[in-house]
Amino acid sequence: MTVPEVVVTSARPPAWRSADAWRRLFRDQPIVPLLFLLAALVLLLVAIQPGILNRPQAWVTATVRFATPLALLAACQTLTMLTGGIDLSVATIASMSAYVMATQVPAQGDLVAIAMALLLAAFVGLVNGIGVGVFKVQPLIMTLGTGLVALGVLTVYQQYVLTSGSKVPESVATIGSGTTFGFFPNALFVLIPVAAVIIVGLRRSGYGRMLFAVGDNPIAARLTGVRVWQVLIAVYVISGLLAGIAGIVLTGVSKAATLNVADAFLLPSVAAAVIGGTSIFGGRGGYTGSIVGALILTVLLSLLTALNAPAPIRQIVYGLIILGVAAAYARVTGET
Repeated sequence: MTVPEVVVTSARPPAWRSADAWRRLFRDQPIVPLLFLLAALVLLLVAIQPGILNRPQAWVTATVRFATPLALLAACQTLTMLTGGIDLSVATIASMSAYVMATQVPAQGDLVAIAMALLLAAFVGLVNGIGVGVFKVQPLIMTLGTGLVALGVLTVYQQYVLTSGSKVPESVATIGSGTTFGFFPNALFVLIPVAAVIIVGLRRSGYGRMLFAVGDNPIAARLTGVRVWQVLIAVYVISGLLAGIAGIVLTGVSKAATLNVADAFLLPSVAAAVIGGTSIFGGRGGYTGSIVGALILTVLLSLLTALNAPAPIRQIVYGLIILGVAAAYARVTGET
């Protein structure tokens, strides 16, 4: 009499619950866990401040309004980080654009003042691009130095315009703080076209592919005929222009323009890009995740405010987020 053979198999979790599956999801579709994180933060905030549920539409509108300038500055970091760089001058450029616009409105009018502010922002970006692309200065050093110089020039400029006064254009205030149909934030009329151009440009255009190629391997990109220095100049000019737009929108949100109106957005702009899945090593990332990262940080700020956390605690939290998410992405993707 033969004894039937018994095959013992170890229980394995379903494929969707395996560690490899979650690792692939985190690596290939970072937007999915980010949306879960955003939802979790919103639920936590609602638990701490149940009054939000009384006027959810007003809360969502305010959150999007305050997240828009951060999302625009995160676009600067996303594009430059794709090339393996970073732009630490964006906060100064945003403040400069806002202040120049507000002080030139009384004498030049709204459109001319806005144009002057954006041209100045693009010029600072051009200086960054030439330094990084032509003279091979390390992006962190170049943009930090340019930001300090721009801040000094702006301080000198302030001495000459103290008597002329400043004014936030009504159109800018309407875009930054107003709504359409009572619920749609007007700031989205700026963010949505910018986001569409960046997202489609990164996925469909030749220049978008060159950004990824330069960040992934600049030597190989150069050998294939890519003029890396031109790509870098262009990306820093775009970064400066986007920072200028962010500064103007922020002026509309706060309805005030000062020399440091955007200073608090520098570290969060980097954090939003890193949270969104853009690699600090270059060659990987996208703007959709950065937008969600900006929303996460805005909700997180609301949460910290509800907990009466002081500003230094917020900076600590942002720093820990950057370190933690960068380490997680490095572990998942195998980057070193």
